[in-house]
Amino acid sequence: MQTTEAMHSPLTCYPMRFEPGADLKEGLIRFVEDNKLSAAFILTCVGSVTKATLRMADSKTIKTYDGPFEIVSLVGTLSGGGHLHISLSDSEGNVFGGHVISDVTVYTTAEIVIGNCSAAVMSRETDKRTGYKELAVYQRPA
Repeated sequence: MQTTEAMHSPLTCYPMRFEPGADLKEGLIRFVEDNKLSAAFILTCVGSVTKATLRMADSKTIKTYDGPFEIVSLVGTLSGGGHLHISLSDSEGNVFGGHVISDVTVYTTAEIVIGNCSAAVMSRETDKRTGYKELAVYQRPA
């Protein structure tokens, strides 16, 4: 699918809460796989974490942060292995973020709503231009 094309798809929403100690990325990917969601993404997320391992914008630097931190934003796709970005704030209100690698551990709560476009299928395919596995969207077979 070209980026200029759009696809109409019904939306189903899945509200949920992750409890203290849960691994956010692992839990989200497991939920999507267990429920066979073909085109899942994050609609909203609020909560807090004690730890997060993130890749920075240079695509090479990986940093692990120990909190607690507030989740200011969590966005991304979940189907096809996931691609998540998070913004966190510290006790002074300083905000930082990056590409979620692992170890995003819930502190008090993570209240999340996942959306799924039931007429679509998302996968990740290597893009020769970037060298990365990038999002590919297809019409779900009838």
